Amino acid sequence: MTASPDLVVGDDGLARCPWGASTPDYARYHDEEWGRPVHGDDRLFERLTLEAFQSGLSWITILRKRENFRTAFAGFSLEAVAAFGPADEARLMADAGIVRNRAKIAAALQNARAALALNEGLSAYLWSFQAAPGRPAPQVLADIRAVSPESTAMAKALKKRGFAFVGPTTAYALMQAVGMVDDHLVGCLARS
Repeated sequence: MTASPDLVVGDDGLARCPWGASTPDYARYHDEEWGRPVHGDDRLFERLTLEAFQSGLSWITILRKRENFRTAFAGFSLEAVAAFGPADEARLMADAGIVRNRAKIAAALQNARAALALNEGLSAYLWSFQAAPGRPAPQVLADIRAVSPESTAMAKALKKRGFAFVGPTTAYALMQAVGMVDDHLVGCLARS
């Protein structure tokens, strides 16, 4: 299969998806994390929370604040975040190191509680929406979707289970980030 014409070759001589070659932060995230399978309830809660906070913002903003988010949200421990109360919400709203959006903060706390209520656990539940194997690799950026039938089903099911701030686009971004789908372009160094 011919490499995508949309790939960008970095100073290191490696071909990447264009967004992955735009800044050193993006290059590390692209090469080492994005599209790599992520499992574990707390790790997926972190990714779900960060994707929700990204809504309406640039991912680089969230990426550069990720360590602050980890500190503010107790390492994204489901049990710890589910126990946050009004004083924690006030602390988070005053924390300039994260995105201070009251609705997104409230959603993170609500989502932690909803995740703990899942009998099968968050990781197993989210991975149950993984796209079937065999989907063609994207040849060009225009081939990459913003939503899929699986992300639409995931968003609907999560809302039914009490989650907030998780629409089909956010669900698809999560699926891309945690390796449920592989949207690296053909020929990209990170394509599995």
